[in-house]
Amino acid sequence: MIYLDNAATTQMDTIVIDYMHDLMHKHYGNPSSIHAYGRQARVIVEDARTKISSLLNVSPSEIFFTSGGTEGINTIVNGVLCKDEITKVITSPTEHFAMLSSINHYAKLYNVDICMLSVDEEGNIDMNKLDAELQNCDGKALVSLMHANNEIGTLLSMKKVGEICEKYQALFLSDTVQTIGKFNNDFNAGYPHFAIGSAHKFHGPKGVGFIYIKGEQKVDPLFIGSQERNMRAGTENIFAIAAMAMAMEIIYESMPANAIKYNILKSYLIDRIESEVNGVSFNGPKIGLPNLVNIAVPKTQNNEMLLMKFDISGVMISGGSACSSGALKDSHVMEAIGKADKYRAIRLAMSKYTTKADLDIFVDVLKKSI
Repeated sequence: MIYLDNAATTQMDTIVIDYMHDLMHKHYGNPSSIHAYGRQARVIVEDARTKISSLLNVSPSEIFFTSGGTEGINTIVNGVLCKDEITKVITSPTEHFAMLSSINHYAKLYNVDICMLSVDEEGNIDMNKLDAELQNCDGKALVSLMHANNEIGTLLSMKKVGEICEKYQALFLSDTVQTIGKFNNDFNAGYPHFAIGSAHKFHGPKGVGFIYIKGEQKVDPLFIGSQERNMRAGTENIFAIAAMAMAMEIIYESMPANAIKYNILKSYLIDRIESEVNGVSFNGPKIGLPNLVNIAVPKTQNNEMLLMKFDISGVMISGGSACSSGALKDSHVMEAIGKADKYRAIRLAMSKYTTKADLDIFVDVLKKSI
């Protein structure tokens, strides 16, 4: 079986599994307890917070643990839009569904206007339009734009967006779920004000993540309780939190080597497709998220069951959108870039475990399936 759906989730690192397993045997105290076992558990949680904050060049007090990306999104969007001074949220139609759903829900709940920036055929927003929208905003705005698109890999210049937001005193939220461990994100550079991470995207466990909230920013909690400095209710999952921190350390240590590997593999894959597969093209920029390639296949009756054909051949990929019984449905990202009517999308996302042999098998199946 060949697994090439690493934008959806990644295989846990065996070192992380062993570490998590060891913790489960030795540490079962509640971090809120004052006895020795509780204090040991608290140390594990705070050590993890310190490790993650150090990698992102921020203060430990700016990192809060969550159950993953979706909870992080809901926490920040709700916690910001509930403020009376926020009158507009500016986003794009290519954001992750979790973000778009949260924005639509909480904007309606708090009577906040939504401005949807259009994107070009590669998924890029127009920075001038963002500037104009903020200039015309009557009140304070939240700008929510993802660092890297999870379907077509388009990268956002957080520096440029951050500078525009600073100009108009707008708040900037960036979904960084796909870029943690692929770029040296320095959140202390002045942008963004809020960011999100999820452990299972960088070879950690599912069900745990974190949010970054810049020091001076105030966000109302989504769940009321005393944990996470009153920001997140519920006894901390010390095993998953510690495992996430270890997975993040490992992926950061291997980041330079992984970057070289992804560049080689991505170039190899694109060259093979361009030279051997007729009629297909690419969605999004070729120079984007380093481990992701999205292929546009012209729609025919022959390829309605494209994902199922790959699955039967033992190759795990995605259309970057919801699917049912192997039949691809149109992706909201493909619709936004104007390609949904004529093309089906195949999203391939590599990990540190991906090999050239995996890509060779993928190309062979692709040639037979379209």
